[in-house]
Amino acid sequence: MTACRRGSPKPRRSSKSEVGAKAVNPGAMLRWAHMRARAVEASMVGAVALLLTVVMTWPIAPRILSAGRTDSGDGRYSVWNVAWVAHALVADPLHVYDANIFYPHRRTLTYSEPNIGAGAIAIPFYWLGGKNPHFTHNAVQLLSFVLAMAGMYALVKRLSGARAGAAVAAVSFAFCPFIFSHLTHIQLLMTAGIPFALLAMHRYIERPGAGRGVALGLILAAQALSCGYYGIYAGLLVGYGCLFYGFTRGLWRSPRYWLGVVAAAAVAVAVVAPFFLPYIDLNRETGFERSIDDARRWAADWHSYLVSSAWGHTWLLPYVRPWAEVLYPGTAAIVLGLIGLLGLRRKAAPPAGRDHIVFYASVVAIAFWASFGPDAGLYRWFYDTIPVFSWLRAPARFGLVCVLGLGVLGGFAVARWTAASRRGLVLGAVLVLLALTDLWVGPLELTEPRPVDPAHTALARLPKGAVAEFPFFHLREDFHRHTEFMLFSTAHWQPMLNGYSDNIPDDFREMAPQMDRFPDARSFAAMQARGVRYLLVHMDYYGDGVEMKQNLSRYAAYLRPLHAKDPVWLYEIAAWPPSH
Repeated sequence: MTACRRGSPKPRRSSKSEVGAKAVNPGAMLRWAHMRARAVEASMVGAVALLLTVVMTWPIAPRILSAGRTDSGDGRYSVWNVAWVAHALVADPLHVYDANIFYPHRRTLTYSEPNIGAGAIAIPFYWLGGKNPHFTHNAVQLLSFVLAMAGMYALVKRLSGARAGAAVAAVSFAFCPFIFSHLTHIQLLMTAGIPFALLAMHRYIERPGAGRGVALGLILAAQALSCGYYGIYAGLLVGYGCLFYGFTRGLWRSPRYWLGVVAAAAVAVAVVAPFFLPYIDLNRETGFERSIDDARRWAADWHSYLVSSAWGHTWLLPYVRPWAEVLYPGTAAIVLGLIGLLGLRRKAAPPAGRDHIVFYASVVAIAFWASFGPDAGLYRWFYDTIPVFSWLRAPARFGLVCVLGLGVLGGFAVARWTAASRRGLVLGAVLVLLALTDLWVGPLELTEPRPVDPAHTALARLPKGAVAEFPFFHLREDFHRHTEFMLFSTAHWQPMLNGYSDNIPDDFREMAPQMDRFPDARSFAAMQARGVRYLLVHMDYYGDGVEMKQNLSRYAAYLRPLHAKDPVWLYEIAAWPPSH
């Protein structure tokens, strides 16, 4: 061995702790800390959003198991729809569109919005919650507000860099009057995909790449499957945004940028196409589409933008009758949004860039213009240029996009104020509270639906067979009452002749007057032609039910009672009476 020279330092072994310290990548540590901080913030945002949702939608949460807005056909249809999709996606996913209404028609879910997104979210609530349709629907309803707040918060936080501005924008968007006017339409509550899609668009614009393009496409697809209207709105906003920022930031020269945009569109189309094909078949079979006159009927007018059910706004209602839609964005949203426009007078640098303010101000202007329908010009151009617009009928729903744009602009205003204040956190909290107070509509009026009768639960245990439920409402203005029986059908999911939707089959309209005469030869002949096996008769719908029981007794030889107890009697058809 060679001896060390005198005076030279002796070699020293590194300790285990030092080796471990050298092995740690500082960049990885920073990324991990950043991810953990984001996870903590996301959890806190989710918790606060849930708390505010419970408060703003009171008393849905304490009555989540049974109550709801089931006092209308649309409300009952919404509960049935979400329960059906949650049931079918697990029990028989290949036939999710073959809903149990309008038997023997197939793909009857396509007669209205399918609500695939809401049904998919509802799966754990439905299957783990005892297949309770009301709990399932209410859980998704509450979650829609939470997700909308989270999406808007994330969008405005990324653009403005301020949590206070993001929080104010989140509550202004999630709890806007338009949403509370559509609590019976679950698809119109599924707004979260719009801000999430815009967030994904901004992430892609900041750093174009295949992964971010695919993520953008998937979010657009999720929104389209949750609400067709909002899917189209999100697609238009993202398309316009990619063009706008492509030119304002010089990205239009980059082939990679446009390839990513095309990839996002391709992913969205590829995901949505299998769910959209049944609608193309429906159009071929029935010629189903919305005329330009339908759009004219459901367009906004100036009254609409002054209408709100919030306590702070109702004083305006006597002065703006009649109205076509509830589109008042909220006083806080309007004031803060207009103040946000003042940012154009400042030379702000990204992320609070002037191009963001210009973009979202133009979004508000375009959506406002389009909401007035074909007579205002822009919507007519959309209708003639974009094929899917022939499936829409309510231009007024563009008003929601106005709320979103104002929310973003207001977020910039709040961001400036809180940054300039030594008590920015307190100021932000006060503004959130003011926005919530401005939009308060509670407590909501809920109803308790009729309980499911033992006859319906007995039907669930019987072999599969078509059901006709009586009385069979035959007047067009009473068709919505079939949703009462659709809601009961969630207890058995047997196919049924009854049904209600946006699109009513012609043969149903022809059959209904015959079924109204039940029991007689013509009604039995109509059921025989359609292969009916079971009958459910609500005796309490016929006064004391005595006359109906006497009429049914004349057909006793053809009917086998399976549940002969008031108020609902269940029969199986043993044989068919003569048709004359």
